Amino acid sequence: MHTQTSSAHPGLYLLWASVLPDLALHGSLVLQQTPASLMVQTNQTVTLSCKTETSPSTTRIYWLRQRQALSANSHYEFLACWVSVNKTVYGQGVEQEKLTVLGNSPRNLLKLQSVKPADSGVYFCMIVGVPNLIFGKGTQLSVVPTPARSPLPSVPTGKEYPCCLHIPNKSIHTSTRLLSMRILQ
Repeated sequence: MHTQTSSAHPGLYLLWASVLPDLALHGSLVLQQTPASLMVQTNQTVTLSCKTETSPSTTRIYWLRQRQALSANSHYEFLACWVSVNKTVYGQGVEQEKLTVLGNSPRNLLKLQSVKPADSGVYFCMIVGVPNLIFGKGTQLSVVPTPARSPLPSVPTGKEYPCCLHIPNKSIHTSTRLLSMRILQ
């Protein structure tokens, strides 16, 4: 379990203050985040899961992204929080058409559509506990470009092209048979 206090992440003070009215006193919380890591190609859809074990159903689960490795200069970027069936709160600059948050406590899903290499990073689910912010262990998402495919050579259709195929017989002698191939449209 990865727990951090808000003082360790000064950028989250505003986030913490905005949800202060929603806080509930509850025991030790654990966030189970899956998968731990994921490598996908460009334009695929990715679904991340976060499950709370001992959390009331009113607990909001926040999704954050860290684009670079943990360092003094790294920070969490607020992506979204599912508020109700018809409402999701998105972070500033988040492409809402690419990102969907589904469900509420105890299980919450983050769905990313048409991912690009710029979407790579560590994704965290988080809840506001008392007195700590509680984080999932994170999902390392790596988006790699789709390999370029070389175009197939164009072959005129409707013609016969001879092709030789060497087929060994069961005996010592071998024979070659001539085959023809017709390319149909």
